[in-house]
Amino acid sequence: MPIHHLPLLAPIALLAVAAVSFANTGLRPKRLPGLAEAAALLALAAALASAAGLAVSGTHVSPVLGLYGAGFSLRLDAVSAVMLLLVSFIGWVVVRYAGTYLDGEARQGPFTGWLCMTLAAVLLLVTAGNLVQLVLCWIATSVFLHRLLLFYPDRLPARRAARKKLVTARLGDVALIGSAALLAAAYGTADIGSILQAARLGEGGSLAVGAAGLLAFAAVLKSAQFPAHGWLTEVMETPTPVSALLHAGVINAGGFLLIRFADVMLLAPAVLAALVMIGGFTAVFGGLVMLTQPAVKTSLAWSTVAQMGFMILECGLALFPVALLHIVAHSLYKAHSFLASGGAVERVAAIRRPGPVAIPDAGAVGRAFLAALVIYILVGLGFGLTHKSPQVVALGAILIFGVAYMLAQGFADAAPKALTLRTAVYAVATSVGYFALQSSATLLTASVLPATPTPGPLEWALIVIALVSFGLIAIVQAMFPLWAYHPAAAGLRVHLSNGFYANAVFDRLVGGWATRNAS
Repeated sequence: MPIHHLPLLAPIALLAVAAVSFANTGLRPKRLPGLAEAAALLALAAALASAAGLAVSGTHVSPVLGLYGAGFSLRLDAVSAVMLLLVSFIGWVVVRYAGTYLDGEARQGPFTGWLCMTLAAVLLLVTAGNLVQLVLCWIATSVFLHRLLLFYPDRLPARRAARKKLVTARLGDVALIGSAALLAAAYGTADIGSILQAARLGEGGSLAVGAAGLLAFAAVLKSAQFPAHGWLTEVMETPTPVSALLHAGVINAGGFLLIRFADVMLLAPAVLAALVMIGGFTAVFGGLVMLTQPAVKTSLAWSTVAQMGFMILECGLALFPVALLHIVAHSLYKAHSFLASGGAVERVAAIRRPGPVAIPDAGAVGRAFLAALVIYILVGLGFGLTHKSPQVVALGAILIFGVAYMLAQGFADAAPKALTLRTAVYAVATSVGYFALQSSATLLTASVLPATPTPGPLEWALIVIALVSFGLIAIVQAMFPLWAYHPAAAGLRVHLSNGFYANAVFDRLVGGWATRNAS
């Protein structure tokens, strides 16, 4: 079998299992979870074989199945191979978990069917070599996921959240269809590879710039960016496997879209600047609200909002290899977090007497930031810091702010020496990990993704604003215990826990309609 046909095995197997699942509607087929897991394992095996073939033979594109060059074709390159491996692995884990989680449910068959169809659509999306396939699979992923979000249709919150998700999804679909039409008109082809090659040469003109704007709009909506983030924090009435699939997989489609069309996005610097502002604000906003949430799954949902914001920020800075790396890291971490959330709560509840908390003062915070900066510079010099782009250096500096927060706990006067040593080791490991993984991701995608351009005055201004904003947030977070019980802080906490009521505006616009028309 040709290498470019291998990724097709997985969707075929998953769709076959879905057909069997729907044929058993209303029953609890005993062998269905095993069939679904076998299909998911086949998907993972096909992804591994495709990646191996790519390493040996390079990029492959299958012939187009359609008319006039528009239709279905599979593109296998470094970006699609990474996403194929990630989606198939996460899919296998979720399918395996769902088989036990839903054991005994009367509607386990339909659930398994919609789950397999969602995975099949995502696999075809990340390997799309043609605009037609990309658009259709983008829409299909949203439609199938909608059925999973409504697995418990009698729950009003689930219906309301699913309907709000549907509104944003349809707006994103319209934007993607518009961008695909502009791209086809600008380059005279629906082949994604040909479009990217021409865009890298600077071709496309105003039509390509318009397409980049619509691509960004579709990605922002898909990734639940502020102010269209509310639905993501409310889809908690769905089964845990769906939450894991959504937060660890489907939500990344927006970032993947920007990465896939990175060459086109570079033709529109103003659009990239808008992504920096939207993503940066969403990251800060989501991170702050996350700290105030009492429920584990809700806190994880706000964490996803913040992480997606940071990924959009990376794309806006034209750090597309780093954004791809971010997708992989966030997906693995978030899938584990959701699937293990129940056990984590039980373990914490079993601790009757938690140990003392080391609260850093202003001096400890200052020493922590200085130590983190020294570690970052020393490690960075070992990885050629002076030869890296300003965007990469700035992103690493933002990451080191998180390291400084961690070090502040170890530098507190009440902290035991073991904690101080452990945080220092973690700080060094984090810095080494960032530069090593960033260099690896850049090397892996060098032939597929464009190099980060030299920043202009606008980009420099946005970089400085991002550094100052994340730095201040890190300082506030590190010193929060010192003023957490101040009356003003208590009031701020209430407003933060409600997301400054931004979602209420969206509720007023579509909430009543969603409640009346949810199905």
